[in-house]
Amino acid sequence: MKKNNLNKLKCIFLILITFGCTDLDETTYSELSESNFYKTELELVQANLRPFTHMQAWLAWSGQSAYYYHNELSADQVAWPQKGRHAYDNGDHIRQHYHTWTEQESRLNNTWRLMWTGLGFVNTAIESIEAVDAESIGVTPERLASIVAEAKVLRAYHYMKIMDLWGNVPIVTTVGEPTNPETADRKDVFAFIEQELLENVEKLQPLSPKLIGRISRAVGYSMLSELYLNAEIWSGTPRWEDSILYSDKIINGDGGALTGNIMLDQDPLGPFNNTNHQSPENIFQFPFSRKNDFGYSWGSFYMGFSNMTAALDVNFSGNNAFVVIPTAFDAYKENDIRKQEWFLFGPQYKFGTNEPILGSEEYRGQPFVYVNNIRRNTEGETGEGSMTNGEENSGARFYKYRAGRQDDDNYLEGDYVMYRLTEIYFNKAEALMRLNGGTATQEAVDLINESKMRYFTSEDWIAEKYTTTTLTIDELIAERGREFIFEGKRRTDLIRFGKFTTASWWDHTPTGDLTRTLYPIPLRQLQANPNLVQNPGYN
Repeated sequence: MKKNNLNKLKCIFLILITFGCTDLDETTYSELSESNFYKTELELVQANLRPFTHMQAWLAWSGQSAYYYHNELSADQVAWPQKGRHAYDNGDHIRQHYHTWTEQESRLNNTWRLMWTGLGFVNTAIESIEAVDAESIGVTPERLASIVAEAKVLRAYHYMKIMDLWGNVPIVTTVGEPTNPETADRKDVFAFIEQELLENVEKLQPLSPKLIGRISRAVGYSMLSELYLNAEIWSGTPRWEDSILYSDKIINGDGGALTGNIMLDQDPLGPFNNTNHQSPENIFQFPFSRKNDFGYSWGSFYMGFSNMTAALDVNFSGNNAFVVIPTAFDAYKENDIRKQEWFLFGPQYKFGTNEPILGSEEYRGQPFVYVNNIRRNTEGETGEGSMTNGEENSGARFYKYRAGRQDDDNYLEGDYVMYRLTEIYFNKAEALMRLNGGTATQEAVDLINESKMRYFTSEDWIAEKYTTTTLTIDELIAERGREFIFEGKRRTDLIRFGKFTTASWWDHTPTGDLTRTLYPIPLRQLQANPNLVQNPGYN
């Protein structure tokens, strides 16, 4: 951005006086540019934070046109089925589940637009901050470099998620230049992300409570752990050793990644409750705050209609959208604390009472009970149902994030988590197994067991813990699903394990079409930029 709003106001003022008097001599009282607009370190940090305010639009799971929508609703755990007269929505969610989407999907186009707009905000921040003279605002060159590094690592995060969805995309580092950027090969996009991270990660500050919602060194290491874990898919070359290297930097605190301790949270709800900024395992989160008029209404897309407001003691209602796929709910054992705590299931009651919640649609006036099927409850109906056969009570619902009660001082203060230590444990364990021909090493078993044991009683754990024999590669992806359900990661994981186009689940028959591991470039974007190249399988 070459001129700021003050410059624009000055121009408008000059135009007005041109028509208001005959004296056209101009007296310039001040000139503002990127180099002298920022006066303090705080203002530089605030410039860096602007892209974060946009991230919730393209990243957070509640968005109907977001990265989360596409990375979950195309996979085997979450669906948005039609329920009676609701949620057909032009068949959008049905096509996601069946992998029959096209290049004309409006939600996909909106996601593209939102993500690239976010990238533009980051590029603008980088350009503006790099133009600042450090000495003139009283910061050291090293501190200025750290602020720039934070923005560049955030740019790498944007590109990693864009690359995940579309693969072959342009590489743009300056807003508007070039006007019609050309498509780059996915391996080149991967190399750009890697270079951005490696050149900047060591300039970042260590993870600490003051950096909640900011890019710390531990966040950069987490990104490298993820990047290298998916390197075989994203670049064509496996990089398992590198994923282990950067996972260890977080687990062991190497390279000054941390200040203080980071550890697995023993509370199953700790990373997700309305005080999750205090969780010892969260590494990178998007901060929300009702007290600052930016509360995280976590349940709107998972809750039923207004009848569930009283059940949870909240002041918002849902739209009866996302449900847990029956086969995903069945993947948890009954003695698994996650199944007991992370879902809404069975009869629903007004909070703190035995008074039943009543249905408002198909079960109007009747006690409301969530069931583990998505079908009409009519005579002769059996099985788990289909994407077009649901009712208002269909499927278990999301209860992993907690809003808290309305009288709680921290009501709607919870943050959306992007990286937590548990994921780093899983990344390292998987990389170890890949290097060992798909067979678990004892170190890999210990990493997964340390995570899993939190969810079972000491009596049950003896039978539930993994061994090098029972932790197979198929069991690892199953346990990864149980651990990270609702966290926006499932499509990426299934692709890496070779199951996205080959596995069956609930009402989904595999297509075997590997081109479906990438989304099409939206038709509107192809029409706007003739230099974009459509992904294979969509021409």
